[in-house]
Amino acid sequence: MDSRLLLSMKNISKNFPGVKALDNVDFTLRRGEILALMGENGAGKSTLIKVLTGVYPMDAGTITMEGHKLENRSPQEAQLNGISTVYQEVNLCPNLSVAENLFIGREPKKFGNIDWKTMNSRAKEILQKMNINIDVTAALENYSIALQQMVAIGRAVDMSAKILILDEPTSSLDDQEVEKLFTIMRKLKNTGVGILFVTHFIEQVYEVCDTITVLREGKLVGEYSIADLPRMQLVSKMMGKDLDDLGSITSVACCDKNQEIIIDAEKLGVTGSIKPFDLTIHKGETVGLAGLLGSGRSELARAIYSADKPDKGVLKVHGKRVTRHTPLDAMHSGMAYLPEDRKLEGIIADLSVRENMLIALQAKRGVFSVIPRKEQEQLCSTMIKLLQIKTAGTEVPIKFLSGGNQQKVILARWLLTNPEFFILDEPTRGIDIGTKTEIQKLVVKLASEGTGIIFISSEIDEMLRTCNRMAILKDGAKVGELSHDDLSEENVMAAIAAGGKSD
Repeated sequence: MDSRLLLSMKNISKNFPGVKALDNVDFTLRRGEILALMGENGAGKSTLIKVLTGVYPMDAGTITMEGHKLENRSPQEAQLNGISTVYQEVNLCPNLSVAENLFIGREPKKFGNIDWKTMNSRAKEILQKMNINIDVTAALENYSIALQQMVAIGRAVDMSAKILILDEPTSSLDDQEVEKLFTIMRKLKNTGVGILFVTHFIEQVYEVCDTITVLREGKLVGEYSIADLPRMQLVSKMMGKDLDDLGSITSVACCDKNQEIIIDAEKLGVTGSIKPFDLTIHKGETVGLAGLLGSGRSELARAIYSADKPDKGVLKVHGKRVTRHTPLDAMHSGMAYLPEDRKLEGIIADLSVRENMLIALQAKRGVFSVIPRKEQEQLCSTMIKLLQIKTAGTEVPIKFLSGGNQQKVILARWLLTNPEFFILDEPTRGIDIGTKTEIQKLVVKLASEGTGIIFISSEIDEMLRTCNRMAILKDGAKVGELSHDDLSEENVMAAIAAGGKSD
């Protein structure tokens, strides 16, 4: 028996209505090992983690940790057994202080009351070990999502975990913060902690991990050492087919500037959100918004869609000045908006796939023009087939779908409104390479059919494959643009670093 064996999960199965999420899966984790759990959305990664941490009861199988049988009946029990989890969506209390979040449920006490001085002092020490210097007495909501993520990681690390699960922890972090996280992971590895790392960034896997376990459609494909599994083979095993996808997306052609201008923003801005900017978008043009986290990419997009009401400048759609700034008016003018946070602003978790898919079209038609049920079924079936959405049926609650399939449902929602202008804010964040490629191909197809698009992504290579032009943002301001001829990874990075290039 392997003396380093820390965790063994044998023959794990889990069923949901109409879906076998895990089918007889085996999984092992060793002391001092950083293991990447890989697979497309819907492969069973999140379900396996939730079974391990007591969120879901397993239907069959056994779990042993350090040779002892384990049955975590709740996340709290999992924590007591030495298993800490940090999820992609920060699971903390934004209205409480940083220190309170670090010590929720285990506050140091003095004479029966919380010892605030000790708690704040220890909180500062925890974060300083991670090279983070912030006011631990300030409310967590005052800090960026990236910093909130690091606080969640600091909490997990301080709980003396034997197993640390990091579920897409880097999706909200910039390069420096990712490297900081990797330094922490390596330190923990050296102390014997077993780390289960879930990410869709393949380069990060090869930078920090020792082994890879691949799941596909709820089944174990295999466990591999990093040295024995080249990147192309990894993707092939995840997708169950040879990879020719990304290579088939060729560079987009330069947009015809003689095409009609769909969006024309002149000195448009929102006080406290985005500084006044100019931006024109032609029919069939995809404009990328490039910049670091906090640069104002999402804020610019929200101002155009009127999700945040502009209080400066002029917005014209098809040459007509917009006077009423509401999302419903934007939708009626032919706009569609896929928000950055699909969990918070996109899906309605308890509603079905059908209801989530049709909600925008129903709003556009009006409350008194109810879509007949037969038409609803036909529209949904068409979109499920078009976007290859994996679901047991249209009446399945959307919360039971994988993240990538939830994203496809939201895309379908807006495609049903036949938009002339589409805002896509991080449409591929946290989803697998197969679905990511499908979405990139869809963006190129929509543009070729005349749709104007704003495309926001933290991955520059993704924007280079889909965009005709990029606007550079920094500190809440649009500071420059790069045209088709200037678009390269080096030029985009240089423009972001330098604070833009003259228009």
